[in-house]
Amino acid sequence: MIIFRYLTREILLTMAAVAGVLLLVIMGSRFIRYFSNAAEGEIPASILGTLMLFHLPGFLELILPLAFFLGILLAYGQLYLNSEITVLVACGTSPNRLLQVSLVPAALVAILVGMCSLWLTPAGALHNEVLLEEQRSQLDFSALAPGRFQDFGGGRTAYTEAMNEDQSRMQEVFISERQSRGDGTPESVVTRAGTGYQTVDPETGSRFLVLADGERYSVDPGRAEAERLEFGTYAVRLSGAAEAPELDAPEYATTAALFADEALPARAQLQWRLGLPLMVFILTLLAMPLSRVNPRQGRFAKLLPAIFLYVAYLSLLLAALDAIGRGSWPVAVGMWPIHGGFLAIGLAMMARAQHKGMSG
Repeated sequence: MIIFRYLTREILLTMAAVAGVLLLVIMGSRFIRYFSNAAEGEIPASILGTLMLFHLPGFLELILPLAFFLGILLAYGQLYLNSEITVLVACGTSPNRLLQVSLVPAALVAILVGMCSLWLTPAGALHNEVLLEEQRSQLDFSALAPGRFQDFGGGRTAYTEAMNEDQSRMQEVFISERQSRGDGTPESVVTRAGTGYQTVDPETGSRFLVLADGERYSVDPGRAEAERLEFGTYAVRLSGAAEAPELDAPEYATTAALFADEALPARAQLQWRLGLPLMVFILTLLAMPLSRVNPRQGRFAKLLPAIFLYVAYLSLLLAALDAIGRGSWPVAVGMWPIHGGFLAIGLAMMARAQHKGMSG
């Protein structure tokens, strides 16, 4: 039990450090992309935290297997470097026993990966896509950045000089729109107001922009005349009641729905989700012989070949996911030959390492 706790602690601590670094890099990259979209007014800055939170399971389902794989490599590599594995083997701890010890934390990581891939990731992806779809389908002036002209699509450009402290009211609002009259002739409408805010009709669910103390100008191209309207309060309908977007892509479907769906993309997505927890155990088998290093080589000697092996494994799975979804690879065969192939590689490497002597 002492040896089990020691080895498990070394593996999990190393895995946590690697996962933390990888998660920071990947989430930082995604956050920068979302922040850029928010700065350009495509999405409100207020939803950035929610988007990142619901993306987390999708990151973890890919990061945890890699982090655990590298955790075993680095932890056992350090033990080989300190000749601790040599002492353990000399005291009667067989290579198979070391593998059994490693499979216990592997089972824990596989459960976490399974929870992400089978449940949390599709739920989070669906939530984020619904949220982004709602932002695309409605003109949301809450994303307006003060001091900048921003295009909201549909020929509408807006500008506000400042926002109040709680970002609910705009000061000195300017809106330019391209509209059509009843007879089909185009016109340009320019609206200026001292203040403005958004509101939602509780009965219909329609959203309105309410402007106060301003003027509205209508200009026909090619004409010198213009219409001018002064108003104390003027409400502009931005959108009707929000409708739930139709999101039927397999990556948004629940795992139970995928089992009942015979479509090729659904079958491919189901095999992908089921294969990720299995991947953890196969990577554990691959990592054990790869972690064996000569003290003169250092603990990072086989890190680069191991990363190449992981990249090849994941790339083949992604290629199979695409091929099965398109119908160019038999769904009955699926991704299982890839898992089986890397399992065979792991078993062969373990057998070779045992023949040479794990402590050699």
